[in-house]
Amino acid sequence: MTLGVFRMRVYKLLRAAEWTAFDEAGSFAGSPDDLRDGFVHLSTAEQLPGTFARYFATEADAIVAVFNADALGSALRWESSRGGALFPHLYRGLRHDEIVEISRAADDPRLH
Repeated sequence: MTLGVFRMRVYKLLRAAEWTAFDEAGSFAGSPDDLRDGFVHLSTAEQLPGTFARYFATEADAIVAVFNADALGSALRWESSRGGALFPHLYRGLRHDEIVEISRAADDPRLH
């Protein structure tokens, strides 16, 4: 019997215009907040609802892009953020081919 390898997933919430640009370009350097801070802000599954409520609740067409943390390599760092929790921060842009799942936030059960 072979056991599957567990892969932690990390999540990026995107505004509709950010998603459109990402989808068309095939890469995403980050939102204005990401660019200001010097890394792409990501969330774990547990952090995702709080991030959505705090920053994206009024974004009717927000998108949830899902990534395998391991595939993001050494540019992914876990750093203290909101409330002292460790958040995944990516010190490079995202590539479209790294997406393992995508959904509309309005339809994503992780957010409701």
